[in-house]
Amino acid sequence: MHAHGTTSELFRRIETSFLRQGMMQHLGVQLLRVEPGLCELALPHSERVTQQQGSFHGGAMGALADIAGGYAAMTAAGSDSEVTTVEYKINFLAGFTSGQLRAVGRVVRAGRRIIVTTAEVTHLDPHGTSTACAVMQQTIMVVAKTY
Repeated sequence: MHAHGTTSELFRRIETSFLRQGMMQHLGVQLLRVEPGLCELALPHSERVTQQQGSFHGGAMGALADIAGGYAAMTAAGSDSEVTTVEYKINFLAGFTSGQLRAVGRVVRAGRRIIVTTAEVTHLDPHGTSTACAVMQQTIMVVAKTY
């Protein structure tokens, strides 16, 4: 029995797209949670995501926030659609040299063509302490799915 638009179906739809992203696979990003208007990702600390001083690179943090917001937006787009980022602005709040980052993307407003999202990036240390790391606001455009 398949209910249309269940959370598990939504997760599978987002996961299918996510697994096609070579950069996310290279960085070791994990898709944790998908709900209508929300996506959560994790990024473990590794040598793939550091800058010269050993902290998470801002580019990796930006990519993580971008993807979290983008997939939150995709949950609000038609199932035959994809999305692409038009613009985002990110503020970096703190840097960390271990643990993992979590990014939660949320839809602020979903129109037919343009979707506005935010993402909050937090750091989780090995003891489970969570600290705000970055905040992002993003403009997403709904586009045709080409695969």
